[in-house]
Parts: sequence; structure tokens; C-alpha cells
Amino acid sequence: MKFTQAIVRKPGENFHQGITSVKSEKPDFNRMMQQHQAYVATLMRLGLTVEVLEPLPDYPDAYFVEDTAVVMPEVAVIANPGAAARNGEQEAMAPALARHRRLEFIRPPGTLDGGDVLMADRHFFIGLSGRTNRSGAEQFADIAAKFGYQCTLVPVPVSLHLKADVSYMGDGTLLVTTEMAMAEAFEPYTKIILHPSEAYAANALLINDHILLPKGFADCRGKLLHLGKQIIELDVGEAGKMDGGLSCLSLRF
Repeated sequence: MKFTQAIVRKPGENFHQGITSVKSEKPDFNRMMQQHQAYVATLMRLGLTVEVLEPLPDYPDAYFVEDTAVVMPEVAVIANPGAAARNGEQEAMAPALARHRRLEFIRPPGTLDGGDVLMADRHFFIGLSGRTNRSGAEQFADIAAKFGYQCTLVPVPVSLHLKADVSYMGDGTLLVTTEMAMAEAFEPYTKIILHPSEAYAANALLINDHILLPKGFADCRGKLLHLGKQIIELDVGEAGKMDGGLSCLSLRF
């Protein structure tokens, strides 16, 4: 799938008040903005037209736009976030996506975060996590089936989202943590298994034959070189302090 568009949202000055399990130094707003701007510039360099939305002060996590929707060539599915503090972000995203796609919606009692939905060609893996429940996953699968996609539900035992543990690198290859490498759903795929010390790098992005990789994971970079794709390392350290990563920061289509 060639990407031509992306939607991002600027972090607000209160982004550090979002939900996080990371116990470290307080995130820095200026560094966050520098990293976010570099991320946007990279998407543009790869040929995407990027729409930059303004912050949502009432939702400090709203710059993690991936969780609000899943975009296919045929339709955009508006999510129903599983964290009460984030439920409402999807309503602010719907008008932007309506300019590009027809919309479908995940309805209560279903919950679904976009970070739990991994697209691998014409197949979706849907993580059952603390944010995405079975009702939300099955609603998404029913919508996707109308357009010819297959879906597989995958339990996420530890991480916040499925895509914290696995990314699709094209050509039937997954970049995956040791925790998820043995998942039955992934058996047919070639797997690049990360050293546990580099598990954060599992959240990588394949965009137009380039791989965006978090900066500072040399072993992972070495394991990806044989794929023959250009690797671009980006510093997303401030997003990482808020349980986020590369894929979280944009909706790509």
C-alpha cells in the first residue's frame, strides 16, 4: 500500500499529563515539539501530504492520533477508545477523516484503539488488550469483512497495544518482540525477533518502501538491513515517556 496522506495532531503543552506507565523524568515539551516536527518533516519527505491538527487541551493524549481510527483504502473506521480519559478524541478526528473516506463507527459496549489494529496486506490482526475488547474487535472485523479483508484476534497479555509488540515490514515479515513471537496467529509469517533489551523498537513503520525506526536500537537496525529497504531513525524519546511510539503519532493512508 502506497501512502499519500497523513493526519497528525500537535502535542499540547499539557501532553505530560496524559496516561503513562513509564516512571522516568518528566517529558519536556520543547523536545517533544522538536521530535514531532522532525517526524512530520520525514513523512513529507517520503511523499505524504500531512494535515496538522491543533492540540486538544482537554485531551492531553490526543496527539496519539492512531488510536482514534483505522483507515483503509475503502473506509475509515472511527474507534471507541478504551480509556475513559481519551474517549472523545475520536469525535474530534471524524470530520478530518470524512474529507477523505466514508466513515464507519465502533459502538459501545465495544471499545477499540487503533494501536491494537495491525494491517498486513489484506489481513488485519486485532489485539485484545486493556483498551480493545472482544465486542470492539468483532465489530471491526465485521466492517473489514465487507471490503474483503480477513481478521484475526490476538490476545495482548502484557503491552498496552498490539503494535507495541509487532509491526509489519512487508513481504510476509513481522518485526516482533519475544513475548509475541510465539503467538499462533503469526505462525505463517517470517519473524524478525528482537532482543528483549530492544523491545521498544517493535513499534516501527513501513512507509513507501522505507522503514521508520526509533533511534538508538542498533541490533534491530542490523536485523532489518537484509530487507533492502532504507531505514530512517527518528528520536521519539518524549513520546516514549508517555507509552507512545512511531505509529501512534499519525494516521496514514
